[in-house]
Amino acid sequence: MQEKLQRVEDKFREIESQLGDPSVISDVERFTKLTRELSSLEPIVKKFQEYKKITAQIEEDKNLLETSSDEELKNLAAEELAELKKNKSELDKELPILLLPKDPNDEKNVIVEIRGGVGGEEAALFAGDLFRMYTRYAERQNWKVDIVDSSPTNIGGFKEISFTVDGANAYSKLKYESGAHRVQRVPVTESSGRIHTSAVTVAVLPEAEEVDIEINPNDLRIDTYCASGAGGQYVNRTETAIRITHLPSGIVVQCQDEKSQLKNKEKAMRVLRARVRDLAVTEQNQAIAADRKNQVGSGDRSERIRTYNFPQGRVTDHRVGLTLHKLDAVLNGELDEIISALITADQSKKLSEQN
Repeated sequence: MQEKLQRVEDKFREIESQLGDPSVISDVERFTKLTRELSSLEPIVKKFQEYKKITAQIEEDKNLLETSSDEELKNLAAEELAELKKNKSELDKELPILLLPKDPNDEKNVIVEIRGGVGGEEAALFAGDLFRMYTRYAERQNWKVDIVDSSPTNIGGFKEISFTVDGANAYSKLKYESGAHRVQRVPVTESSGRIHTSAVTVAVLPEAEEVDIEINPNDLRIDTYCASGAGGQYVNRTETAIRITHLPSGIVVQCQDEKSQLKNKEKAMRVLRARVRDLAVTEQNQAIAADRKNQVGSGDRSERIRTYNFPQGRVTDHRVGLTLHKLDAVLNGELDEIISALITADQSKKLSEQN
């Protein structure tokens, strides 16, 4: 492990040196790439430097205990040694995790798509609940949420809604939300008081930049139409809404949230690039599908990942067997405990695969 850490530190120093080179500074693309790489290596290097300092101090204290005749000094060294060993033990656990291969998408913004599944109006209502949950979680993370397109229902839910989330490391946390979310509760439309089970699917896609995926303009059909509101009624007479069809894949994206046709087109293209990239990645990974299914948060949208049980006030994440009896808090955006458990499980699995 120390050899790997030393290579990371050497790479860090090399990049630091390159960033001082005038030819690199003048090359904006290269400078930006190296700056990002330096930033990603910095946490590892800092922890490794701390590890080396603690290790050296441990050896110094051990030597002092063996050679010193000053009892007071030896007592101080023994106390310090116990604390240093505790700190080293914690770093022994942290450093292998920091060395795990990074998901190249972790720092990206995301496109989230929520669709009501089994359950009709009740599923649509719960889709609205999940949208509010993610919006509040994003607020806690200082992320920006922007609706791309939605199909609202007359009683306050959504048949489907798609939105962007822009912010630091958005994909690294939200990627675990892909899958089928099940809700158990008495619907507002149910007069007999029976508990119904409904389902909503969530797809979380890393945003694809233009350099990630090239889309030929000739492969696109772009239609404009008047934006409409809940129930299908037209809310204006100007054709500001955009529908883009990617002819090779058949992917269709539409956006009507903005009053400007240009802004709607920009949003729709963000979603289209993400979906086209997702399709390409999915096809590429079919050969290793069995391995992907073993991963925590594999993104399989048919997988039931979580149950929200209203009568018992509990949330259960089936991938890690975590049950929390604080449904209201979770739906209010307090997702940290669940997401932290998923990240830990994912890291543990990757560590076991390396050993």
